[in-house]
Amino acid sequence: VQLQASGGGLMQAGGSLRLSCAVSGTSDSIGAMGWYLQAPGKQRDLVAAITRSGITNYGDSAKGRFTISRDNAKRTVSLQMSSLKPEDTGVYSCFADGPYQTFWGQGTQVTVSS
Repeated sequence: VQLQASGGGLMQAGGSLRLSCAVSGTSDSIGAMGWYLQAPGKQRDLVAAITRSGITNYGDSAKGRFTISRDNAKRTVSLQMSSLKPEDTGVYSCFADGPYQTFWGQGTQVTVSS
């Protein structure tokens, strides 16, 4: 099973970025999908998650600025990030819950400059 993430990069504060993650290599049903952030020197925190039926959950820092969405047919999850802040900097890892385990992507770097 592979989760291929894309869309990271360098952005100025106040800008926007869109992250995407695609699941491949399994035909098993995928449950919740989402993103975690590993910021420098901090623990990994949930950014946003979305269930198969579309129920969303956001970390406090993402509320009002980020929007998570998914395409069940394409097995993708996306994170639209707006009003970016320097504290959004870090490695964003996508995850997908399979029936027996959670799968993780390799992470994509987002750097927000002030």
